[in-house]
Amino acid sequence: MSSLAAKQSLPRESRVDVMLTGGRVMSGFREQLFDAANRAGMTPNEFCLQAAAEKLASSGRTFSGLFHPGDLGASR
Repeated sequence: MSSLAAKQSLPRESRVDVMLTGGRVMSGFREQLFDAANRAGMTPNEFCLQAAAEKLASSGRTFSGLFHPGDLGASR
């Protein structure tokens, strides 16, 4: 089966927004989060979503997403 045929046979998922609000943290945590995200070359939102994806993957959950091979380490 060609890769095009394989892609066409998969069910299509819709893109949805993730509305996470109300998170309050201590200023030191926020500083470390922003610094780590900056060093990784991503926004704090992207950094948090990747961390959540890594945790989901390590617990055995499977999902599609915007990740490329290697983005989630050896756990995927």
